[in-house]
Amino acid sequence: MSTEESAPYGGASAPAAPSVKRVRTHHLREWKETGEKFTMLTSYDLMTARIWDEAGIDTILVGDSGGNTVLGYSSTVPVTLDEMIVMARGVVRGAKRALVIGDLPFGTYQASPEQAYHSAARLMKEAEVAAVKLEGGVDMAPQIQKLTRGGIPVCAHIGFTPQSEHTLGGYRVQGRGAGAEGVLQDARAVQDAGAFAVVLEMVPGDVATEVTKELAIPTIGIGAGSETDGQVLVWQDAFGLNTGRVPRFVKRYADVNSVLLDGARTYVSEVKDGSFPAPEHTF
Repeated sequence: MSTEESAPYGGASAPAAPSVKRVRTHHLREWKETGEKFTMLTSYDLMTARIWDEAGIDTILVGDSGGNTVLGYSSTVPVTLDEMIVMARGVVRGAKRALVIGDLPFGTYQASPEQAYHSAARLMKEAEVAAVKLEGGVDMAPQIQKLTRGGIPVCAHIGFTPQSEHTLGGYRVQGRGAGAEGVLQDARAVQDAGAFAVVLEMVPGDVATEVTKELAIPTIGIGAGSETDGQVLVWQDAFGLNTGRVPRFVKRYADVNSVLLDGARTYVSEVKDGSFPAPEHTF
């Protein structure tokens, strides 16, 4: 792949974004077929969505992880559909190229395919996301089928599913040993139901590789090794805004917390000593 002009300060050049004006679900399938990896990051607001777009991020997930990273909940379970819609609206307005996918939060789709459709329709109509994501495999196949037949693109999510953390006994790797067949069954089920892609979270690398080879739809890994078709991370983990414990699969690409902390401390100091605002900041 060709590269953009050299990065400043002697840094390595970043790969150019694929020459697609607006990423659609079929582009992910095409990239899988040609062996081209694609990227996903979470976003919950206009500003970061604009930055990810400029950087060439292919897909943006408005995750219910915003419950933790934005709203301060201890898990994703309390997140409401109204909260997801508000966050997603800003992201959609900021992203001009990336495919924006919105999470369906806990309790908005599990009861029935009809409940799932009404919730997903609200997220698409009121926030204008291009697709929705829901957690679950075999058990959620009827919901996925209902949505896709009704014109709503669905990204599935299997392996460790955060909305089910209490049922799963906490944050635990899924698919080890005999559990591998369950992950494969879930993957086949969501594909057969019509999902255009599937997130594999905290699944052993060899299992994720097998799923990726078997499925025609793209796989998106998070803690699932390097052989999935795409990768996703929560941006506050990846760029160091979260200073607490992060999962083993996270790589930190920047230290945003330190930059903001230093800036805020300098602001406090300059206001206290009277050096801000200076004449050039005054009308």
